[in-house]
Amino acid sequence: MSKYEVVIGLEVHAQLKTVSKMFCTCDNMSVDAAPNTHVCPVCLGFPGMLPVANKKAIEWTYMLGLALGGKVNDKWNFERKNYFYPDLPKAYQITSATNPPVIGGGLDVDDEGKLRKVRIHHIHLEEDAGKLVHPSGKNYSLVDLNRAGTPLMEIVTEPDLRSAREARIFMQDLRAILRYLGISDANLEQGNMRCDANISLRPVGQKEYGTRAEIKNINSFKMVERAIEYEIERQTEVLDSGEKVKQETRGWDDNKGKTLPQRSKEEANDYRYFPEPDLPPISQSGKNVIDIAAIQSMLPELPKDKAARFVTEYGLSATDAAMLTSDLDTARYFEQTLEEIPEIAGDSEIAKKKAKKIANWILSELIAKINVLNISISETKIKHSDLAALTEMIDTGEISGKIAKEVFSEMFETGKSPAIIIKEKGLVQISDTSELEKVITEVLAANEKSVNDFREGKQQAFGYLVGQVMAKTRGQANPKIVNELLKEKLK
Repeated sequence: MSKYEVVIGLEVHAQLKTVSKMFCTCDNMSVDAAPNTHVCPVCLGFPGMLPVANKKAIEWTYMLGLALGGKVNDKWNFERKNYFYPDLPKAYQITSATNPPVIGGGLDVDDEGKLRKVRIHHIHLEEDAGKLVHPSGKNYSLVDLNRAGTPLMEIVTEPDLRSAREARIFMQDLRAILRYLGISDANLEQGNMRCDANISLRPVGQKEYGTRAEIKNINSFKMVERAIEYEIERQTEVLDSGEKVKQETRGWDDNKGKTLPQRSKEEANDYRYFPEPDLPPISQSGKNVIDIAAIQSMLPELPKDKAARFVTEYGLSATDAAMLTSDLDTARYFEQTLEEIPEIAGDSEIAKKKAKKIANWILSELIAKINVLNISISETKIKHSDLAALTEMIDTGEISGKIAKEVFSEMFETGKSPAIIIKEKGLVQISDTSELEKVITEVLAANEKSVNDFREGKQQAFGYLVGQVMAKTRGQANPKIVNELLKEKLK
């Protein structure tokens, strides 16, 4: 057991997918545009250009705050955060960090049944900076300002997390909420969700926090966990050697698997914050009041509420419900498939049995295949109605479970319906007792030793004989009928 307690706080940046940028009318939707094509005098920082705040971005920031149980600030303002960097043409960023629009709230992190309440300190709204491009093998960098001015929310947690795993789960849960709300794609690999982690250690039982290091350049869930685990090990070694941890900003190098020092950690006064003179304060008692009640009423069913409903309504396990609802597209696919089956309506045991079967097909077969191709479930060729039809064919005995898997693979590859595939491949399950009796008779005649072994009490011989019947019918024999007929014959 470690003699140090790990203390982690996260700063999560999420780009909002509004039609236009935060303070101008430039296109905010074209992610693959040529460099510096979605820019204007405002986001290029030309002198004398005046910003105008994007109302939709403000409403969406409120929406996330309300979804997390936070409080909308009655009066807040934009301000200038002054620093010089090549991708920041104005030499300052318009933000709302010191007087933010949303205060408080939280998110419960469930790590295998161990719950931890992670409090949100605040959520503020700002503009994103541009992007530096480093051409391979060159000794210079290029600046692309298409991203400059993109609406960016920063969700700042309290230092409540206690492990790298908890941090990763928090990030995944937050991404799910952002996607359910429809306000951000929240894709770490594409850079529209980013994370900085503040990590410190303190002796177990000590109340005061240790000196923290901030880790940047984390752009996947796997990296979140790896970077924090490495930093915990690094700080442990520093403290064990009798030295002190430096307060600094470090970058995660995924190729080297370590954090590397970048610069000493800035304090708030280093940025010389002051109110943005070109934008008036946002006030709930002012002229342009935003209807908070209307935003609250628009909140959708969130992941954990949906998961709880799946457990009670469809009888799913908590684990399966959590897996289905962790991704909005997967949850939609599941429910749209259920809508194709009339018996699902109502709270019957039959309905729950069918729902569980569909959940199993999605979680065990479909998810495995889309993960191999690294695609979204929304990109699968399998229609909801066809997956529902496949499960019904199994229930009616038209095909066996083994054949169903073969049909499913073909459905995934071609998008064809199960009925067409079964007809084309001649895969209809054989349930005709007279036909199966002939096959069984042939199998028993060809396997006298196994027949004698069974009669001498060797039960595994029965399984072997069943397998021979299935092999002779190319897996198309109805297993239930085969078992019944074989038992009768062996008497």
